[in-house]
Amino acid sequence: MKQKHLIDLAKLSKDELMEIIELANKIMAEPDKYSEVCKGKIMATLFYEPSTRTQMSFKTAMLRLGGSVIGFDNPQNSSVSKGESLKDTITVVGGYTDIIAIRHPLEGTAKAASMYSAAPVINAGDGGHLHPTQTLTDIVTLYNEKGTLDNMCIGLCGDLKNGRTVHSLIKTMTNFKNNKFVLISTPELTIPQYIKDILNSSDCEYVFVPSLKEAIPMLDVLYMTRIQRERFASEAEYEKQKGVFVLDKEKLVSAKKDLKILHPLPRVDEIDEEVDYDPRAKYFVQTVYGMYARMALIMTMLKDVDRTPMPRQFDTSHVSCQNPNCITHREKYLPKLFRHVGGDMLICKYCDGRTLI
Repeated sequence: MKQKHLIDLAKLSKDELMEIIELANKIMAEPDKYSEVCKGKIMATLFYEPSTRTQMSFKTAMLRLGGSVIGFDNPQNSSVSKGESLKDTITVVGGYTDIIAIRHPLEGTAKAASMYSAAPVINAGDGGHLHPTQTLTDIVTLYNEKGTLDNMCIGLCGDLKNGRTVHSLIKTMTNFKNNKFVLISTPELTIPQYIKDILNSSDCEYVFVPSLKEAIPMLDVLYMTRIQRERFASEAEYEKQKGVFVLDKEKLVSAKKDLKILHPLPRVDEIDEEVDYDPRAKYFVQTVYGMYARMALIMTMLKDVDRTPMPRQFDTSHVSCQNPNCITHREKYLPKLFRHVGGDMLICKYCDGRTLI
């Protein structure tokens, strides 16, 4: 893999993605063969935000490879509670360990962390921005359950605005042949502009559909997501959105027989529990695929690893990112880094937020 860090799965080529998928399948077939390949290696899991599956999946993956794990699952149990900066935490932990998985509620944090770490950094979710290893989980699942990553009609339902898993999956699946997207959400929770830009530039077909019942007959894959309470400014705003889209047995009557139902989990009320017994429901086996996907990723990233920290980057603009959830607003020392996309528009290199000059 050419990339030292994994911040965005879109940075990997299709060949690199397929190599990770194939390695995950080899590990699934002969797990004992890989039980000591990371012996003597240490992973740090730095989770500034609650997690069950992602955190446990990373830990289990490293332990099954024969490695060790340190870290925290609550920043209040670390020096972060004393005011330590991200830069200082990452610089120290990068010196202790061989690889770091980080989750944070602010967007662009993994990118910022990679600038100060001697060890490879994996983005385990940064706010409502991206979640590349969940997408790796998703594509390993799809490749095994559908036999392909091409020629699919993929429905994404729920919180498409704040759903980092949705953003990562769309970005990745636009690179495969002839995939179409059905975007099922309320107008308030539709995909952000930068994801629309990616869809437009890829020439992928996509439609917005307000009804799950209307959309489901055309789908090869249904990717359900929860309405994320923690991303709303108020409880009242959350209450307006929750429970709008619910998958139940009645809606599945009109679905294809070979439909695959995925969900990054946790679920709240968006999939009725009776759906769990439908053979098309793959969200629990999806979590197992995720462990093998992360095992393959860890092995790949630790091969011929470069321990040199990234060169210091200087401010390219005196403009501030207009995304209030961008990490640059908390960690004031971070250089302001933008891509100029024409006219008066800049794109933040941390969070992909759009900013006017």
